[in-house]
Amino acid sequence: MSGIRPTGFLHLGNYFGAMRNYVKLQEEYTCYFMVADLHALTTHPDTKELKENVHRVLAENIACGIDPEKAALYCQSHVRETSELYLYLNMLAYLGELEKTTTFKDKARLQPDNINAGLLTYPVLQAADIILHRATWVPVGKDQEQHLEMARNFVKRFNHRYGEVFPEPLAYNFGEDLVKVPSLDGTGKMSKSENQLATLYLADADDVIRKKVMKAKTDGGPTSPNMPKPDYIENIFQLMRLVSAADVVSSFEGSYDNCSIRYGDMKKQLAEDMVAFIAPIRERAESIRNDSIYLEDIMQLGAEKARKSAVATMDLVRNAMGLVY
Repeated sequence: MSGIRPTGFLHLGNYFGAMRNYVKLQEEYTCYFMVADLHALTTHPDTKELKENVHRVLAENIACGIDPEKAALYCQSHVRETSELYLYLNMLAYLGELEKTTTFKDKARLQPDNINAGLLTYPVLQAADIILHRATWVPVGKDQEQHLEMARNFVKRFNHRYGEVFPEPLAYNFGEDLVKVPSLDGTGKMSKSENQLATLYLADADDVIRKKVMKAKTDGGPTSPNMPKPDYIENIFQLMRLVSAADVVSSFEGSYDNCSIRYGDMKKQLAEDMVAFIAPIRERAESIRNDSIYLEDIMQLGAEKARKSAVATMDLVRNAMGLVY
């Protein structure tokens, strides 16, 4: 089970860090992939653009390879049982642990005038999303490991107090290191909402991709053979390894090692390879996003799958808690 908020635009990091694994997972497991519109309200309370954003994220998920026939692709608010489980789990969550979460502290700093209860209990809702389907595996990035640990704590408390209902959810990454896609300026990872000029979005036009890549930070080149690459140069090579042919990467590695590399040529090659990779996803997503009837059908299908799982879980929860009178 995994989810993504409909805030900002999906980018290359989302694809290689998550979406690519989702496509593999749907072939082997029963999967629930959610657009987290309720989570979005903690930081984006104005809902005028929410429907459009939800449709865009759904379209981009499908364009990246999620098959709505294989996985449950649904909108969080369409599964009402989520809110009921969230309420029960709040009784097992403590103020001190919620205030210590990195995400809460970061977001509270960014929106000091809107430190709402939903922001504080974000990890509780996230736990409800996961355990509502009694999910075992959760494909998450490093930045979500603390929330997953909290979800396990809530599961342990519930099971200890009311009886064994939920399995403990674990991070899943196919036994590989989780991919972190670097930003083009070498200052961190790509972001849905921050550092936009250094992030390659799946909705970027071809010329925008080229301009962003050509502005990537470089230097005067290596001054001696086989010298270590600075982080910002290694970042460009890392991006190239994601989308370029192996022989192309090898050629530029060799020219770096013998001090003959021309960064302008390298960035032009990377730009064209990025265009070739992103353009088909963008075009398919645009086509899907313009078909509102299809998207509504997909949401209904996904909600039916998710609610079937959720209803079964909540029957167990209410019985375990003694809420059947």
